[in-house]
Amino acid sequence: MKNYTITVNGVAYNVTVEEGTGAAVAAAPKAAAAPAAAPAAAPAATGAAGSVKVEAPMPGKILAVKKNVGDAVKSGDVILVLEAMKMENDIVAPQDGTIASINASVGDAVESGATLATLN
Repeated sequence: MKNYTITVNGVAYNVTVEEGTGAAVAAAPKAAAAPAAAPAAAPAATGAAGSVKVEAPMPGKILAVKKNVGDAVKSGDVILVLEAMKMENDIVAPQDGTIASINASVGDAVESGATLATLN
């Protein structure tokens, strides 16, 4: 096993990697995201905000919106598709609920931590 210190956006993480398997054994806890600068024109939310926020895990571009306001979702259902680093990332519902608002539309560029949707 090898220990590495990796710095991402000025935050150092200690990572232990087992040789030969390529699988990460342990990683430092997730750091809190730094507040993002307010975009020049924030997209208007569709519907009233719900109590559960679905946030962007990384900066990227919205490729697809799979659910609409009022749709019932189960934990793990895909709400949006976010393109980041040339990969498509499914943004999923963190818990069962109903879509209260969709705060992004196809083609929008979003920052890490931006609220993409809310659930009730």
